[in-house]
Amino acid sequence: MEVRRLLITGYVQGVGYRYGMVLAARSIGVTGWVRNRRDGSVEAMVAGDAEQVARILDWARRGPAGAEVAHVAVEIGSGSYTDFEQKPTA
Repeated sequence: MEVRRLLITGYVQGVGYRYGMVLAARSIGVTGWVRNRRDGSVEAMVAGDAEQVARILDWARRGPAGAEVAHVAVEIGSGSYTDFEQKPTA
């Protein structure tokens, strides 16, 4: 099981990024969460096997239609999750 923390920057708020990530994550089978940050970025914690994590990272680098992803920072994450959820802004 791999767990990664993502910090996505660019034009990623107000374009359905979180909702799109929830749908993508659930279809891929990863667990974790996604939330907006007050600085305009989006933060996510994703957990799954190596292939699942690679697939959600590919999605995160593109985002939904309307998003303009500038950068996705990836670091080792932590936690155990049973679903993929959208959390409140932090």
